[in-house]
Amino acid sequence: MEQADSAEMTTGTMDRMIAEDNGNGGNETAALEIDRSLVLVGLMGAGKSCIGRKLAQKLGLPFVDADNEIEKAAGCSIADIFETRGEEEFREGERRVIARLLDGPPIVLATGGGAFMDPHTREKVKECGISIWLRADLDLLVRRTAKRNHRPLLNKGNPRQILRNLIQKRYPTYNEAEIVVDSQNGPPEETVKLALEGLKSYLERHGDSARTGHKDARFEVGS
Repeated sequence: MEQADSAEMTTGTMDRMIAEDNGNGGNETAALEIDRSLVLVGLMGAGKSCIGRKLAQKLGLPFVDADNEIEKAAGCSIADIFETRGEEEFREGERRVIARLLDGPPIVLATGGGAFMDPHTREKVKECGISIWLRADLDLLVRRTAKRNHRPLLNKGNPRQILRNLIQKRYPTYNEAEIVVDSQNGPPEETVKLALEGLKSYLERHGDSARTGHKDARFEVGS
């Protein structure tokens, strides 16, 4: 399957102008140089798709949802893939799709909750992108995921206990992301603002090293 049309753009370094509200009704504009994909990771309910779309709009980059791309490639829903082919085959397809997307021009990419757990995918993200973990507490995840019933992993028992187990298992790995943003229990713009602050600090710190894959520190924003 070919990459979504929305991700088709010319390669090379792009100067993106970000206008952020300064709290006084005006705009505070800063120039960010983005020439690597931004990869959002985190558990289901953390807000990766919602925040990713708004972040992409702020940065002038295409937004791509990896799960949607996987469904297009498979010709069926993720729930159907899990049911008929199993999680192992889903993860293999997920790995291939994400690698293909990261080999293309810069995008804001929202990944599934298990994607970053794969060591090959983590290495690919480190090589070609900047990872942003949207960290959320258990109560927030439970409230958000309760609104939908298309989460295969949550259909196997008590959703709260499943999410608690996933937090214990996955958060140490998510913590390898270059930027950690606390997903806010409020308007998504609050989390987007934190993500932009973290990205700006990260790029100011790393400069050229962020573009060559030599990254030795991470940034946390929010509380």
